[in-house]
Amino acid sequence: MVEVFKTNVQENFNAEYLLHHLRQKFPECRINFDLDDCDRILRLEGPSVCSVTVAELLGIHGFTCAILD
Repeated sequence: MVEVFKTNVQENFNAEYLLHHLRQKFPECRINFDLDDCDRILRLEGPSVCSVTVAELLGIHGFTCAILD
């Protein structure tokens, strides 16, 4: 399963910080940001991805995300 999110993450250090927390929550997933994309893309690929959990985790740290169709 692959989930792709539009985010408001703009800085690499913020992306690295979030990646650390996302990888703890989803250790079986491949996770990356594409901050060069205009939508500041976050991708998670793995056996199961809970988009609500991803949004909550980003929200706790002051960021937003929305699933891209």
